[in-house]
Amino acid sequence: MSLEVVKFDTQALQNPEISRVEYQQGSLMGYELREYLLETWQRTCAYCGKQNLPLQIEHIVPRAKGGTDRASNLTLSCQACNQAKGSQDVGEFLKDKPEVLARLLAQAKAPLRDAATVNTTRWALYEQLKALGLPLEGGSGGRTKFNRSQQGLPKTHWLDAACVGASTPVGLQLEAVVPLTIKASGHGNRQMCGVNEAGFPIRHRKRQKVHRGYQTGDLVRVVIPSGKKAGTYVGRVLARATGSFDLVTKTGRIEGISHRYCKPLHRNDGYSYQKGEPVVLAS
Repeated sequence: MSLEVVKFDTQALQNPEISRVEYQQGSLMGYELREYLLETWQRTCAYCGKQNLPLQIEHIVPRAKGGTDRASNLTLSCQACNQAKGSQDVGEFLKDKPEVLARLLAQAKAPLRDAATVNTTRWALYEQLKALGLPLEGGSGGRTKFNRSQQGLPKTHWLDAACVGASTPVGLQLEAVVPLTIKASGHGNRQMCGVNEAGFPIRHRKRQKVHRGYQTGDLVRVVIPSGKKAGTYVGRVLARATGSFDLVTKTGRIEGISHRYCKPLHRNDGYSYQKGEPVVLAS
């Protein structure tokens, strides 16, 4: 098993001038820092707010004016904003956007507490898995991105999972691979009193969850022989005491389906399972 355990090296982020660190001198140099900045700034230009375009690492205080390479002095910007700012002080550049300036400075000064929490949690999971005695390796988020980039693969959750760790093959066999996507959906709403938009109670939920042999979240196949809704459907049911269920499918929600047309495929266990999209490799 390959587990992505340490996403960010907080020491390297706070003190990038540290020497004699192997990955800083090798092929992974820059990957950890850029990945941290992408997460911190939500893949958005800090100056204009644009997304879905190439972003560059930008010094908030220019190096020409004494700015450092620490993570607290770095942000992301699009090429246009980067060129427009140049070596200007950030206060001068954003003098007409005081709200943007205040938000940028506040976020830049935020501590690396979130990164440290992620690191601690992932190491705890690593130790639990290691105790099972299974073959296990750890890898950082930077290595995952490096492995994926080396093979020219698009960014998806399942391809990231396939690229975790040093054992990632040079050439992943991805043709005809259809991923199974699993999402934590929970066991229903614990709120016993339903409210309207103003917060006033309008109904009380019943404690009984199983209706006509089904409960909300069960995966079923529905075969309707005739009528406006004739056809075969697969999805999750919203069970009601009346026996008239709603069905949530990939294409949308179908209302008013009788329980008589339902056949159970998988009982609700707090997760939803669907087939994902296969990767389309560039020729």
